[in-house]
Amino acid sequence: MSSRTVFVTGAAGFLGSHLAEAFLKDGNRVICCDNLLGGEQENVPEDAEFHEVDCSDLERLTRIMKGSDVVYHCAATPYEGFSVFSPYLVTQNIVSASVSTFTAAIRNGAKRIVFCSSMARYGENKIPFTEDMPPRPQDPYGIGKLASEMLLQNLCSIHEVEWVISVPHNIYGPRQRYYDPFRNVVGIMINMILQNRQPIIYGDGEQRRCFSYIGDDLPILVRMAFDQGVAGQVINVGPDEEFVSINHLARLIAEIMEFDLHPVYVPDRPQEVDLANCSADKARKLLGYQTRYSLRDGLMETIKWTAQKGPRPFEYHLPLEIINDKCPKTWSERLF
Repeated sequence: MSSRTVFVTGAAGFLGSHLAEAFLKDGNRVICCDNLLGGEQENVPEDAEFHEVDCSDLERLTRIMKGSDVVYHCAATPYEGFSVFSPYLVTQNIVSASVSTFTAAIRNGAKRIVFCSSMARYGENKIPFTEDMPPRPQDPYGIGKLASEMLLQNLCSIHEVEWVISVPHNIYGPRQRYYDPFRNVVGIMINMILQNRQPIIYGDGEQRRCFSYIGDDLPILVRMAFDQGVAGQVINVGPDEEFVSINHLARLIAEIMEFDLHPVYVPDRPQEVDLANCSADKARKLLGYQTRYSLRDGLMETIKWTAQKGPRPFEYHLPLEIINDKCPKTWSERLF
């Protein structure tokens, strides 16, 4: 198989950096970009051609994307709860940046665009969420992701470009921004415990999720770039077996880290979905998806990596656009 050129947006972030690395290991040329708003340049693989470019800069993006066969778009400000209080920032970096990326890909004659969406597209739906359900997003982030999906399908249909929409959910693992106070509950809890502080839990902690270790998701996400059987498909990526509460997650992390757990409970966040679980049946059928890491296994790997990096103060690096009595005090008063 001849080498192909893969363009990856958000390559200094968690998912994008892992994808860029995986495509390089498979013998592909990788060009990538990031605006470094939520990523670290040290995450970018050494052999990738990296450009510090914002995806909303259409002309620069078009120039650096030249020669790309497949464009994998995972750059985002992926902040679901935060988007209720910073809707302009989040939707600019979801909808506008996505349209710019799709336009640049079409201009350059890319054969396929793979868009990294979010389980936020499903919102309040019967669980487990399946790809054929009518999306019902509950917040600006989910609405922006769904709008981007619709724009991708529309543009690709008109301009005859293949598309795939991946729906990763609650991915965690090494390289995640564990000092980000606005997202990544696994990283936040590990960082707080490393600081010998009690984790903060929103609501009663009985919200339930499936958590998805990066090592299980990468092989499937990479195949979406070239597999002919998935063109024109929306596919959930992640496990559906261990459907656990946030309280259970906190207990498991504390047990692994040998920490005496007494969580601090704060009011729940507006628009947060209580039960969110994506079916993995379609990924199993089309791509042979299987879970190799249990939740405990994945947490152990993540805790080990985070402990090696060391505890870090939380960085409130994004502005709150709406501050009122509905805004979580963890953000407005910087409690993390």
